[in-house]
Amino acid sequence: MDSLAPAKASLTIASKNYGSWSMRGWLLCKFAGIDFEEQPVASDDPSTRAELLLLSPSFLVPCLTHDGVKVWDTLAIAQYLVDTFPECGLLPKERAARAHCRSICGEMHSGFTNLRSALPMNLKARHPGFKVWSGAQADIDRVVSIWRECLSKSGGPYLFGAAPTMADAMFAPVVTRFVTYDVKLDSDCAAYCQAIMDLPAVKEWIEGAIAEPDEVVELDVEF
Repeated sequence: MDSLAPAKASLTIASKNYGSWSMRGWLLCKFAGIDFEEQPVASDDPSTRAELLLLSPSFLVPCLTHDGVKVWDTLAIAQYLVDTFPECGLLPKERAARAHCRSICGEMHSGFTNLRSALPMNLKARHPGFKVWSGAQADIDRVVSIWRECLSKSGGPYLFGAAPTMADAMFAPVVTRFVTYDVKLDSDCAAYCQAIMDLPAVKEWIEGAIAEPDEVVELDVEF
């Protein structure tokens, strides 16, 4: 996508390998088409580490600084981008679809704690035949239900049609978790996951994750 703004933006992010919220914020900026500079925070930074390990009640990374404005929290970043660049494509054009998109983004933002805990993001890892416990399976089932409904209405390949929106940015780290932990999916959801993994922005993020030297031992345990 062509850039919508001059290079006045920077995005503070945590680890690309483990940082699901950072991935969401980064993809939001990429999908919106803004120029920004990455400002990585080392994974041994205490506050960043707490966020990666889900020990922090609030998430201050990613943080977008743009044109003198600082905004953190992925939903706040998404709304800021929509407000600042109304034609950025992060929301569908139709009113009901926009409301639906916002709703599932909010659900992803505030829920799925069992999924986050049981299947921590780790782009370098692969766990074939991973055994999902029942609490996390309920979260997986809900994600699949959301995807099926969206894809049925929109026709895909993304949740709201031909181009990725903020919803796809919010669910992209879940897609990577399903790949890491070998979660079995129906053909429609598997095709959606492949469409997300094939996005140039997602490929770029994963390449950065693979190149990272940092390791968070607690997230690299053998399952």
